[in-house]
Amino acid sequence: MNYAIIGTGGIGGYYGSKLAKAGKDVHFLLHSDYDYVKQHGLQVNSVNGDFHLDNVNAYKSADEMPKCDIILVCLKSVNNSLLQTILPPILKPSTLVVMIENGIGVEADIQESFPDTYLAAGLAFICTAKAAPGVINHQCYGHINIGNYSCRDHSIIETLINDFSEAEVVANEVNYDEARWKKAVWNMPFNGMTVALKTQTDVLLRNKSTLQLIKDQMMEVIGAAQACGVKNIDEAFADKMINDTLVMTPYSPSMRLDYDNHRPMEIYYLYTRPIEEARKAGYKMPKLEMLEAELRFIAMTQNN
Repeated sequence: MNYAIIGTGGIGGYYGSKLAKAGKDVHFLLHSDYDYVKQHGLQVNSVNGDFHLDNVNAYKSADEMPKCDIILVCLKSVNNSLLQTILPPILKPSTLVVMIENGIGVEADIQESFPDTYLAAGLAFICTAKAAPGVINHQCYGHINIGNYSCRDHSIIETLINDFSEAEVVANEVNYDEARWKKAVWNMPFNGMTVALKTQTDVLLRNKSTLQLIKDQMMEVIGAAQACGVKNIDEAFADKMINDTLVMTPYSPSMRLDYDNHRPMEIYYLYTRPIEEARKAGYKMPKLEMLEAELRFIAMTQNN
């Protein structure tokens, strides 16, 4: 199996580098970092041990890349329109495209554009970011869940999980809908709240008022998931997410980093779409609807 990494930032750079370090055939699509990585390679500074890739299969354009068996898409969802030109040159008839992105409804929309392509969700539980050109800082966690959306050849999913295991990345196959909504339980409160209040995860949980608000928002996501028919998700999961975050290194989620760096925020798939899906199922998310409105205002005023 060979791999393509589309989006060599904190997530794609980390998982792609781990696979390459384990001897897998990995091809990285880069943009601003291309010249640096081509000359200097990729550096991963990790809590689990630093390492460097000297010879990286780096490309400026997907047209230059080989067709790949598994494609890890690690773009921000605001850039998914780029996949219309990126994916066709590197797709085989049986290629598995793994969308390692946040939000609800990502795969459904991609499938409309690529109806015959195998899709899966990649739910990354990791604190990592690109610190400089060709440099990835991995702070904590690192496991990934794979939710099969439309792959009819289960052996490809099994190979992906085995390859991650050989790369010392904990990976598990999980129910698609359950995985997407469980990830939203963390993402919807913390991404938006760190932007709206210009803070980090640890500060939100140290304050009683914002801790309660985070819990309330998590329970809205859980209620929405249950209304949409998702099983195995309840208040105990919210408590686990809070406890896991309390022991994390103080962290700025991806939306806060996008805001700080004046990049578009992933409001649609992180907020608008799940709120719409919940409403279709007869469930309202008032606190998260308010947060979505605040984020849209912040985005509008930031760009003016």
